[in-house]
Amino acid sequence: MSPPAKLHLGPKRRIALIYNAYEESSPESRTDHGGMWHLRQLVRSIARALRRLGHQVDLVPLADDLAAFQRRLLRLAPDVVFNQYDDVVHGALYEMRVATLVRMMGFPLTGSPALGLALSRYKFMGASLLQGAGIPIPANTRLLERIGDVDRYSWQFPVIVQPSQEHAGIGLDRESVVSSKTALRHKVRTIITTYRQPALVQRFLLGREFNAGIVGGKRPRVLPLAEVDFSRLPENIPPIMSYAAKFLEETTEYQRIRVTCPARVDPELAARIGDTAIRAFRAIGGWGYGRVDIRLDENNVPHVLEVNCNPLLEDGVGLARSARADGLRFPQLLHLILKAAFEGPPFDPNLPIWFPAGRGKPRAQLSS
Repeated sequence: MSPPAKLHLGPKRRIALIYNAYEESSPESRTDHGGMWHLRQLVRSIARALRRLGHQVDLVPLADDLAAFQRRLLRLAPDVVFNQYDDVVHGALYEMRVATLVRMMGFPLTGSPALGLALSRYKFMGASLLQGAGIPIPANTRLLERIGDVDRYSWQFPVIVQPSQEHAGIGLDRESVVSSKTALRHKVRTIITTYRQPALVQRFLLGREFNAGIVGGKRPRVLPLAEVDFSRLPENIPPIMSYAAKFLEETTEYQRIRVTCPARVDPELAARIGDTAIRAFRAIGGWGYGRVDIRLDENNVPHVLEVNCNPLLEDGVGLARSARADGLRFPQLLHLILKAAFEGPPFDPNLPIWFPAGRGKPRAQLSS
């Protein structure tokens, strides 16, 4: 690993750290790392890291009172909003709406703009856009709105089936990789009835799987690749990053799947994966930071499984793990995300519907 990067952190800022405070009525298990208890711990760790950089940080929860949320932001008048709002209700799609609201209020926002967040969640739209841009995606990519749609197409099995508007592995489980029309119909029926949204079906690729982390605004860089190692899984569990594999610590998937970072991959293949990831991230409209999940086909051609705008920011895992392999400590990673927010996505003029009192001028940029 290279030595820690030295950054000129620039002026200290007032930051509003927003997050989803909605709570389900049913109790959560502490072993579910995707639950609200872990989300709150994550938000607090980000706040601590930002304060170590010298910034003033205010936590701003949003549950079911949007007017109070708006009033709080107007009262705080932050220099930037650090966006950690993440949907916790299946198919809610509020992530893009909250991002839109913040920008309409005139505040710079970390991470991707609303369109990028939307295309991350509307998986079929995102995949179709990538395909149109000449970026490889798995074959047999179809959106099935009805069970009968299975018979409209010819299939090259195995295929993987998942909800079309979820993230974080929600809806992916041990039955998600199917090898017959009968099994495909059953899984499509389960998704439509459980998640109340269409099913996304794609050819299941059997090659190696990589995560390509990206950080930066005008000059994004690909962080050292991470490879997902499924070799320790029993044969009855498909080699996929399901919800259990990501968050449920008592499951076989969680305990046996390993991630190697930096990945052991030859430079030519690493360059192709990195190029594919950057092109996909830009095509979707990603900004600031992201993660692109990629699998190889039988010819070692990288195919994009998913573009994750605003992926999980947890010290030591995911994007932060890749950043550390590049010499970036967690606070330094957050600084680069803040810097990208002040640079702002291209073609995104600051045209708020109204300004907080006394804040009618564009924000200054963080120094590099």
